[in-house]
Amino acid sequence: MHTLPPTKTAAVLFGISLCVFPVRAQASVNPSQPCLPYSDPVVAANLMDFPTPWTIASILPNDAEAMAAWESIAPGVPNISTKGTPDGNFTDFTPTYPSIDPDCWWTYKTCSTPKLPGLPPDIDSIPESRALGFGFDDGPNCSHDAFYDYLLENNQKASMFYIGSNCMDWPDQCRRGVTDGHHISVHTWSHRYMTALPNENAFAELWYARKVIKLITGYTPMYWRPPFGDIDDRIRYIAFHLNMSAIGWSFDSEDWKVASGQATEQDVENNYNSLIQMALNKTFESRGTIMLFHELNNGTMTNAMNFYTKLKDAFIGNLVPVASAENATHPYQETNLSYPNYAQYIQSHPFSGSDNSSTSGGNGGTGGAIGMPAVSGLVGALAVTAMFLDGLARVIT
Repeated sequence: MHTLPPTKTAAVLFGISLCVFPVRAQASVNPSQPCLPYSDPVVAANLMDFPTPWTIASILPNDAEAMAAWESIAPGVPNISTKGTPDGNFTDFTPTYPSIDPDCWWTYKTCSTPKLPGLPPDIDSIPESRALGFGFDDGPNCSHDAFYDYLLENNQKASMFYIGSNCMDWPDQCRRGVTDGHHISVHTWSHRYMTALPNENAFAELWYARKVIKLITGYTPMYWRPPFGDIDDRIRYIAFHLNMSAIGWSFDSEDWKVASGQATEQDVENNYNSLIQMALNKTFESRGTIMLFHELNNGTMTNAMNFYTKLKDAFIGNLVPVASAENATHPYQETNLSYPNYAQYIQSHPFSGSDNSSTSGGNGGTGGAIGMPAVSGLVGALAVTAMFLDGLARVIT
């Protein structure tokens, strides 16, 4: 167990990292080595404010704020039944589920456009031509330093989908995600199939995951990804009324299946190469896409590093965090951090490959060639959108 005083502060300013949070030895800098637990004073002082890590979340008896929020949402939750078990066994449910998919249940037929009026569609592609919404599930991984160092060296940001229980276990790694300028999103508290959970538990899974990220990083995410993609209009309603947008995917690398023997390394390589070939064939000319990747273990992170250059060369619209692809300059509830929109992101992260196309313009509304957009007054725009934290401009680029 080890702690060091919070003597250093930092900001991320125009891509320059100047440290922001308490500095403490990482659990493991070698992804092949086991992680060692450590004590964090912020987490230790607030343990009673959260469910037990890795158990299905429920609203705590003393949590008046959570209960008030839930009571404001509960009356409107649609009358849609739970589905299967929290571990994903749907064998007793699907035989009687209507084939018309009335609940827009993604696990059943990959439905992503809600049938319940008033709900926005899931984000499973991005509006930018020939771009890849770049992100990783199941973090923060206690041994992700080598991977995050690689992303930092390549000036690459991503959407990181953090499990609340992982943040409780590995708070320094959770902090690093924000410090490095990644787009942090919620991946629920305990990583269960959300459609199997009763209403209040589904709410609590989102509430406490978001709350612990706020506790540790200072920022409250407004995006989330359902574990296994499992979502229906009941879960969408709850998330929507927590002001959280759902991010899905259109392609699956299947990197997460290797450890359990459901897929081989060759399968994963084939999936990467298939996506790369589709990008080279201009499959994503009208809209960019999203593929599912993970920081789950050494193998998934190594795959991401091994294929990074090929992905970046193939997607001439660039590899971008989903927030930037959506032009969401405030992906957190707090307004003292401004995130780059698509034009700003690709200006500071230019395309590195080559394109023989005579029509390489994107639909990001910027004009000019992708990777070198004609954006007038970019520095001025950044200055206008920058907010201040303890006298330091907080701009992620």
